[in-house]
Amino acid sequence: MPLKFPALFTGILRPWRGILLHGPPGTGKTLLAKAVATECRTTFFNISASTLVSKWRGDSEKLVRVLFELARYHAPSTIFLDEMDSILSSRGDGGGGGGGEHESSRRMKTELLIQMDGLKGYKASESVFVLAASNLPWDLDVAVLRRLEKRVLVSLPIKEAREQMIFKHLSSRTAEDVNFGEIAELTTGYSGADIELLCRESAMRPVRRLMTKLQSIPEHPLPTPPTDGAGSVGVVKNVQLLKQAADDVESLLKSDPVLHADLVAAVGITKPSSDGKIAKYEEWQAEFGST
Repeated sequence: MPLKFPALFTGILRPWRGILLHGPPGTGKTLLAKAVATECRTTFFNISASTLVSKWRGDSEKLVRVLFELARYHAPSTIFLDEMDSILSSRGDGGGGGGGEHESSRRMKTELLIQMDGLKGYKASESVFVLAASNLPWDLDVAVLRRLEKRVLVSLPIKEAREQMIFKHLSSRTAEDVNFGEIAELTTGYSGADIELLCRESAMRPVRRLMTKLQSIPEHPLPTPPTDGAGSVGVVKNVQLLKQAADDVESLLKSDPVLHADLVAAVGITKPSSDGKIAKYEEWQAEFGST
């Protein structure tokens, strides 16, 4: 809306310029950034630590400044900082003591904070939007939190969401006996990425059964060209049967769909990647969040 009606969003109504998405790994923070890149029709800059960090003295600060100047030149634009805790963690003691933060790292962080804070002085037509994602929001510097005006928790999916995810991934491959609601109950604590991995494991089980059938195709002796004047005999699979199986692979898979037992077995061997500390994210959101 600020891009469509810039005259309205001025003064105290100026739009937010920074958003932090935080939550457990695999909940879709980077996926939301991809959606922003597609839907907002702005120039999109995908930035990581390797983009900004340089071994040469002073280069990191120059890279940060050039990044924001380029973003303003191609405005309206969006700068996405993935795994922001690796770039803007809390600034430690850089006085040279053991374990202190290196001076070059402090200078790079300071330049990044200055550039982020300086965005509000530019015209709406030259707006730059900063979108950041982090799995460890409590490690971020307090100055960063002030500049990221909106801080949103991207939590683990609830039961209804997990059921819809499983249905979306497997609805065309499952048998009629599959109870998606029961499987969703068994996947408490799973992230969206974990659900996808679970569905891949379940869909692979009929393929493994098919591979076992193909391996059981009888072997037939086949003469091979002589190498030392004497004929030799090799053993190969029945080529005609293998070709027929390859041509009918889709029909073979449809005749052996993903069963409810396949999903239950996949749950038993596919564990959630989250550490189960979702309460820590919720506590941080309650203390520092802004939605």
